[in-house]
Amino acid sequence: MGLLDSFEKGLERAVNSAFAKTFRSGIQPVEIASALRREADTNAAVVSRDRIITPSEYLVRLSPEDDERMRGLGRALHEELLALLTTHARTQGYSFAGPLRVVIEPDERVATGTVRVSSGSVESRVSWQAVIEVAGTQHPLTAARTVIGRGSDADIAISDAGSSRRHAEVLWDGERGMLRDLGSTNGTKIDGQKVREVALTPDTRFTIGRTELVFRVVPVSASGSETRGGLR
Repeated sequence: MGLLDSFEKGLERAVNSAFAKTFRSGIQPVEIASALRREADTNAAVVSRDRIITPSEYLVRLSPEDDERMRGLGRALHEELLALLTTHARTQGYSFAGPLRVVIEPDERVATGTVRVSSGSVESRVSWQAVIEVAGTQHPLTAARTVIGRGSDADIAISDAGSSRRHAEVLWDGERGMLRDLGSTNGTKIDGQKVREVALTPDTRFTIGRTELVFRVVPVSASGSETRGGLR
């Protein structure tokens, strides 16, 4: 059984046979679920090796007749659509760009028995933050220079006897990153080789003492006004 089959079977179980008998013509709940899945898949954006962002706001447009029928289901349909879209995102490894929201509304331009789905733009709903990841903890780079070392005055302090008090620094100008060794005793390494100064690309791993650190650029929710593609 394919992923779509599983997705649709789940919705068919959720909206029971009584609902199915009610809608022998016109749009079916499972068709709305499938359209939402396609919209999520089509607009998913790979932002790093292990992060895929997909829109979190979806507008479902139905003919006035189909919209009236769907409203007869009350909250049941809406809650199941949210649950199944969440399950699909988890299965695919997606992260939503914000709180998940599905709106269903009538549109006289949509023919009976069809569904139109649009979603918020991923690009307009996220901003980007550079971080240094240490043992699973992400430290945002909020200044142009971030010092790493075991000293209490380091911006990112690591408990590693093999590191110097001010071991290395990361330079970040909002678009480009650079790693610079600060004359440490044991050096700063990438792939086992000591480096003095090197440009950083997302997911670059480097070692200080016995500690592995990762430079990442991760999506975060954008603040302020947002453009919502297709959402009004």
